[in-house]
Amino acid sequence: MGFQYKRIIVKVGSNVITKDDGLPDSGRIKHLVNQLAAIKKEGVDVILVSSGAVASGRSLVSLKESRQPVAIRQVLSSVGQVQLIHTYSELFNIHDMLCAQVLVTKEDFRDRVHYLNMKNCLNSLLQHNIIPIVNENDVVSVTELMFTDNDELAGLIASMLNADALIILSNIDGIYDGDPKLATSRIIEQIQGNDYNFSSIIKPEKSTFGRGGMVTKTSIARKVSKLGIAVHIANGKRDEVLFDLLMGKLTHSYFVPEKRKSGKKKWIAHAESSANGIVKLNNGAKTVLTSGNVRSLLPIGILEIIGNFKKGDIIKILDEDNAIVGLGIAQYGADKARERLGLKNQKALVHYDYFYSIY
Repeated sequence: MGFQYKRIIVKVGSNVITKDDGLPDSGRIKHLVNQLAAIKKEGVDVILVSSGAVASGRSLVSLKESRQPVAIRQVLSSVGQVQLIHTYSELFNIHDMLCAQVLVTKEDFRDRVHYLNMKNCLNSLLQHNIIPIVNENDVVSVTELMFTDNDELAGLIASMLNADALIILSNIDGIYDGDPKLATSRIIEQIQGNDYNFSSIIKPEKSTFGRGGMVTKTSIARKVSKLGIAVHIANGKRDEVLFDLLMGKLTHSYFVPEKRKSGKKKWIAHAESSANGIVKLNNGAKTVLTSGNVRSLLPIGILEIIGNFKKGDIIKILDEDNAIVGLGIAQYGADKARERLGLKNQKALVHYDYFYSIY
């Protein structure tokens, strides 16, 4: 067929592979696997991020209502993940292909060593022509360590593996410019930079079986496309959705990728939750840092140091109004930063190579 991408992350939402009654949609799963196998045979690296473990578990186990939702989620995912990966394994075997289960937690992405170990593992699987199937390890995740949803996880995997594209399959055709239920609403087919204020046109609704909604999808899509990775949001319930999308025949939402960022910056971009300190800038320093030119964060532009970070820690960078400007890796600790606060001719606290701007 000849596809433009050499490495893709395909994220499949719970509502795509689960029927209305909560049972797995085996026909839909088989159809998606057939497409993924065909794409793989064309020489494209395929990584699948699949939801559906909790929904699968819910269809197999009947649990009473409980005041411990995390415990219930752990039980359902423990049972459901076995069923889900077994289904995928059998279907890929039909195409003489191996798949591998990779379960991760948010904590794995916070630590740079864990991050690189996971990256090496996934790359090794791809080198051996094995399709990684990634999901959150709900058995050990607790509320504060959970991903927002698997869209966030898929964005992290896409950034980690330097993918060409992230394809998010939902049960809707794309991002609409209004309520999808209204006949007057249209799909926004191409999004570049900050073209749209999605919060004003998207209702913060969540899916039936998953944790996320369109607000999360657009936020992740923007972040990932800013890192230089194309993002597509399409309807996974449509037959031949992946083929049509990759051949340019599908109406859906496409987030145009910006200039590619380094691997280090891709890690930093997703590290806000692991920041160990805060640096507050004056407006002049903010303008310089977000100008698009190669500029580092110097002490002369810093108003305040909050927290006791050390050299090598991720720090959050805010403006005078406490709005986030970006994230960076500290070149020295908070104590030295306080000593140099506002002074000229000092070593940069954050070097440009280790600074990620949200602008």
